[in-house]
Amino acid sequence: MAYRVGVDVGGTFTDFCAFDESTNELHTLKVLSTPDEPGAEVMEGITALERRYGVAPASITYFTHGTTVGVNTVIQRKGVRLCLFATRNFVDVLEVARLKMPDPYDLHSKRPDPLVSKDRVIPVDERMRADGTVERPVDEASLAGAVARARALGAEGIVIAFINAYRNPANEHAAKAVIGRIAPELPVFCSSDVWSIIREYERTATAVIHGYVQPRVEHYLTSLQYALAGAGVSAEPLVTKSNGGVMSAELGKTACAQMILSGTAAGVIGASFVSKLSGFGDTMSLDIGGTSADIAFIRDGMPQYGVGEKIGELPIYIPTVAVTSIGAGGGSIAWVDDLGVLKVGPESAGSSPGPACYGRGGDRPTITDAFAVLGYIGQFTPDDSAISIDAGKARTAVDTVAGRIGRSTEEAAQAIVDIAVSGMYVEVSKLISRDGIDQREFAMQAFGGAGPMLACFLARELGMRHVVVPRTPGVLSALGGLIADIKNDFISTVFLDLDESAMPAIRDACAALEAQARHWLFEEHRYRGDHRIVYSADMRYRGQSYEIETEIDPDHVARGDPAGIAEAFHRRHEQVYEHADREAAVQIINLRMVIIGSSPKPRFPASERVDTTPEPVRHLQVFMEGERRRVPLYMRADLVPGQRFTGPAVIAQSDCTTCVPDGLRGEVDGFGNLILTPVPVTH
Repeated sequence: MAYRVGVDVGGTFTDFCAFDESTNELHTLKVLSTPDEPGAEVMEGITALERRYGVAPASITYFTHGTTVGVNTVIQRKGVRLCLFATRNFVDVLEVARLKMPDPYDLHSKRPDPLVSKDRVIPVDERMRADGTVERPVDEASLAGAVARARALGAEGIVIAFINAYRNPANEHAAKAVIGRIAPELPVFCSSDVWSIIREYERTATAVIHGYVQPRVEHYLTSLQYALAGAGVSAEPLVTKSNGGVMSAELGKTACAQMILSGTAAGVIGASFVSKLSGFGDTMSLDIGGTSADIAFIRDGMPQYGVGEKIGELPIYIPTVAVTSIGAGGGSIAWVDDLGVLKVGPESAGSSPGPACYGRGGDRPTITDAFAVLGYIGQFTPDDSAISIDAGKARTAVDTVAGRIGRSTEEAAQAIVDIAVSGMYVEVSKLISRDGIDQREFAMQAFGGAGPMLACFLARELGMRHVVVPRTPGVLSALGGLIADIKNDFISTVFLDLDESAMPAIRDACAALEAQARHWLFEEHRYRGDHRIVYSADMRYRGQSYEIETEIDPDHVARGDPAGIAEAFHRRHEQVYEHADREAAVQIINLRMVIIGSSPKPRFPASERVDTTPEPVRHLQVFMEGERRRVPLYMRADLVPGQRFTGPAVIAQSDCTTCVPDGLRGEVDGFGNLILTPVPVTH
């Protein structure tokens, strides 16, 4: 037998999907994450897959892995100590940033401290002109002085971000070569090599994040490679990327900025796959784990992409799947402030000690504990569950806030859930307004360990009519990594007016990008198989300050057709802003290229449907809407396509629990997805 295995490491649990290529059977598994010993959870899961399902390490032919080691390094500010070498008189780039207030409604709000403090930003004498000609080469005496100062400051790495290096990286590369001779112990990162974009702050900020996490990411991936080889896994490990693709772990060591948001992106890729299967092309994915809730909008079964996504409080300007964290997970802690007001989050119990009901030493109430007190979880434990729920410990924890707000234990638990849902409603409403969508036209797709537990309550508040719960919701991010394509982005700044005279330069730049892309895929990645290349450009009307990424037709580039390229931009501008000016001059700032190599995909054929009502395993006593009610419990593994039931109900499976309130009807589609819709009102 041959298996393809996908792994996603989260803050609380590490999820596994093992796909049997001969039978199309999918095995899933969850183990607790080990933040103090990254990588140990992966090896524990490999051992558990063999013990539980007979998946021998030697039979694993394809292995993908999403990790939070990079993003956690930034959020926890535990990266290496960096110095930034900048062009003299341009050392305030990180301090000035974009002069935007984090919260425009709070006059006391402050921008986060940069990862490199001002005293560790060191000037170097050099200057590159905006047209890419060298006004002044790197002054080696100045550079040697900068290195001496960096050593005195205890630097563990150096980031070089010179002015206009996007146009010509020669001075950055020359400085790197000199530092390599006089300080070989210091790793050096050039902004033009990390992500060569025109805007100085965005290029510098991205390079700093890359340098901040790179040594830790390299150490982690190297340890993972050795551990997998030692366990008998011969497949070369792949890592999921922020853009929704995958690349080899070896390449990930030097391109770690590309994989820093890998876990959240993999979840959206998995959700897009389910959107196509379920027939709900427009969906809002709701990925709630133990620590956070991640929101993304999927249109026509395809994820949306963007730049400037945030890692904690800091932006990174590489292409990523557009996903936003709203900071509420199953482990979010409930607490009472000094005024006696009950609040939930943002602090999380994580995996250690975890919610009180996990019995691992936690004693503070969490959202998961609230659901245990209400009776949705804790009255049953599937045989293959990752953890047992102790409802008694949950009650003890919730009691610590119940007395302070003058409520019974059950009422306090219900209040915790209501406040969590209310907080999610506020944050999701902001995203809906920002993206200008009508959420009533979207289905909510719930996954992650806590997503199906909360989704129906949030969907009801948002007025969304459909909730889709995938067949394996608790491990969908791992499935997303398993089905992700090999993918990489390339960019070249050209800054040209779009006319006939610009077409030779555009053709040459596209040819150079395509050569880079093919070299990356076929030489560096050693890929052999079907692939495709997507052309796009960052374009604007002359006089505008910011650009819109627009997909362009390669034939228009090859034929030298500026009018065809301009028309693609006008249509895109109309789509975004509902107007276009076809008489205005158009500029191309950046040319972009994405190369995509197809990865093998699991195939899930639709099953025949039955027209029956499932029998509950038993009934539970659940506290809802202020009273205890008798609610049927269904096991997800027993539900077959075509079966229908009405809420309230609880559906249990090994990786999560789905809570279905009153007024909803459930149906299993041909692919095993659970579709929840409001019961029609009859008069």
